[in-house]
Parts: sequence; C-alpha cells; structure tokens
Amino acid sequence: MIVHQFRYDFLAFLRNPQSRFFTVALPIIFLVIFVGVFGNHRVGPNLVKASTYYVPGISALAVIAGSFVNLVISVTAQRQSGVLKRRRATPVPAWVLIAGRTLTAIVVALAVMTILLLIGRFAYGVKLPTHTIPGVVVTATVGAISFCCLGYALTTAIKNEDAAQPTVQAVILPLYFISGVFIPNVNLPTWLRDVAQVFPVQHLADGLHHAFDPATHGAGIVWSDIGVLVLWAAAGLAVALWRFTWTPIASAA
Repeated sequence: MIVHQFRYDFLAFLRNPQSRFFTVALPIIFLVIFVGVFGNHRVGPNLVKASTYYVPGISALAVIAGSFVNLVISVTAQRQSGVLKRRRATPVPAWVLIAGRTLTAIVVALAVMTILLLIGRFAYGVKLPTHTIPGVVVTATVGAISFCCLGYALTTAIKNEDAAQPTVQAVILPLYFISGVFIPNVNLPTWLRDVAQVFPVQHLADGLHHAFDPATHGAGIVWSDIGVLVLWAAAGLAVALWRFTWTPIASAA
C-alpha cells in the first residue's frame, strides 16, 4: 500500500512544473552559478577546491528542498483545497498516506543530490572518496527524514497556501547563509556560528562536507551531526503528531 501511494505522489510531483523547478532545477542552477562565480580556488576551513565545497553544500540544499520545502508547500496546498480531507475519508490508513508522501520526499531529495554529485564529478572533477560513500548516504537519508518531520510540523503553523512559500523561505534562507551551504561560515561572528550550530541545516551541510573532504578517514559519518538531526526529527514528529490536521485550518476547530 505504501508503494502504491508512493507511486501516486511521485507522479503528482513529476507533473507539477513548480515543484520540479524549485526542487530539481534550482539546486543545479545554484551549483553552476556559485562554482562559476567563485572559480576553483581554495575555500572553507579545510582549504578544499571551491567545487569540492559547493557540491556537498548545494547537495544539502537539494535534500532540504526535496524533503522540507516541497513537502510543506504541497501538503499545505492539498490541505486547504480539501484533498487531504478526501484522502483521509478513504479506507486507506492515515499512516500509509503519510508514509507514502514522506517516502516520495526522501526519494526526490536523494535523487536530486545524486544528480548534483554526477554534475560535480563530470563537470568539475569533484571526487567523492569511495570509503566515505556510507557517510553521504547515511547523512542524506537521516537529513531527509529529519526535514520531512520538520516539514509536517511547520504545516501546522501555516494557515493557507499563499503563506506557505513565503514562510518556508523566511525560515530556511537565513539558515542557508549562516550554515555554510552557500559560503564558508568561518568568517562569521562567533555568536552567529553558535546560532547556526543549534539548527539542523548546519549539521546536514557539515556531515556532507566532511564526507567530501579528501582528508577524511573512515566511513565519513559524523555521529554528532547525525545525533542533532535525529533530535530535530523527534521534535518535529512530536509537534506533527500533536497538531497535524487533515482539514483546512480555518475550519479545523
């Protein structure tokens, strides 16, 4: 049943031009622009090539776009249009509907990240050490699950479809800039770096950067980053279980 629901949700994603652009095309555009603008000089605290820094950084953005951003916008729109209410009225269990939508978000996030890795490899010569592939897979998967939980939690605070995208951008864009996704945050004030450490974007990006670092040994898994992502997933899941509604918020009471 979950696979059937996943197939339906995945086809709905593929047929939505706006979702395809913001989830698939935009991260690729960011990667091309940032590498093109900043060239391939050494950046970041470990002084790696710019392309080696931006591929995992923009990959973190892709994971967030595929899981958090896309899920918040689509779920809010479906809730306000009554689609979620009609789905809930079917014999399909609620957990199957949620699991299918979550699986879609995770698969899309990992697929877009894979595309970015291939572009980085063949267009910019970025090499991912073979022994750190488990680190990339584990970090991206845990990150996608965490941001799916946070996405469901955030939908409970958004009242209508028009507010979904501005709310998502207001929440996530500042974190991109202070978390090392677009630019290394080593030159930021200490207090701002401390703020970034609290939120999951920093830990997703750091985990992927660590796996791509040529000096990394072992599987490339940073367990402290994984732990923070798991804590945020648990918090998001708790809020979602407490406040999630299948009906438009205006009439939920």
